[in-house]
Amino acid sequence: MASYDFDWVDAFTSRPFSGNGCAVVHGGADLDAATCMNVVRETSLVECTFTGPSDVADIRVRYFLASREIPFAGHPTVATVAAMRARGLVKGDSLVLETGAGLVRVVLDGDLIEMTQVAPVFGATPDPARVAHVVGLMPDAILTPPQLVSTGLAFCVTVLRDQGDLRAARLNVDALRDLARDLGHDGTDLLEPFLVTLNGATSEGDTFSRLLLAPPSPPEDPFTGSATGAMAAYLWHHGLMEKDSFVAEQGHWMDRPGQARVTRLGPSDAMTGIKVAGRAYVLMRGQIDLPEAGQ
Repeated sequence: MASYDFDWVDAFTSRPFSGNGCAVVHGGADLDAATCMNVVRETSLVECTFTGPSDVADIRVRYFLASREIPFAGHPTVATVAAMRARGLVKGDSLVLETGAGLVRVVLDGDLIEMTQVAPVFGATPDPARVAHVVGLMPDAILTPPQLVSTGLAFCVTVLRDQGDLRAARLNVDALRDLARDLGHDGTDLLEPFLVTLNGATSEGDTFSRLLLAPPSPPEDPFTGSATGAMAAYLWHHGLMEKDSFVAEQGHWMDRPGQARVTRLGPSDAMTGIKVAGRAYVLMRGQIDLPEAGQ
């Protein structure tokens, strides 16, 4: 029997049962992909992380959905660092993570955990009418042309006219698969639209977002740190955000409110990175027991 310690962490919040949960499996980076995906399914969370030693950074982190491994994810990064800090595994006020998207630097400022996502990559601009169909809205609900943007993981950033449209959005999985295929992505990399409005859920927020997910993931993500970085890059790139730093909100309609501070590195026409900062709450600790290979 092989045993692995884990922490269940709510990220982008300072309170339990808020933000987005992630199970951090310490020492599990060498597990096979099927086992990692089974762990995610067992938790019913959107993502889990698996850590291990690194030759090029302070720690190696692998990120898994229920359906596949992904190169990077935002709220699991915050959760992983919070779990490591709670176990006394962080020395000093910064560390570097080895991820599938490259090296990610994380700075700890009190209870705030700030990751620097890589410089944004701007990709295809899908037909707004097709994106609207994917989320069950009329084309005029979309304020500006959707675009694929990545700061480590690609999302179809879609700015909506108002929060009425945001609340009305419903995911059409078949239409999503067709759109992803036409954009050159396979059936596992679906690029769900990251829907955003240019006002917060509360008076503190500058943006409010939703991410509707396809099975086998849960139907909606409470807070998406990687997409928040991509969304911020889109807003700055297209002149939709005047502030160099702003507050992004997500999850409030799920009764899991989350909040992040997003900051641009470099000018809006030549960004060198996106800083995404949030808090985290370590909710549970435990042990995962798995049979040895061949058992």
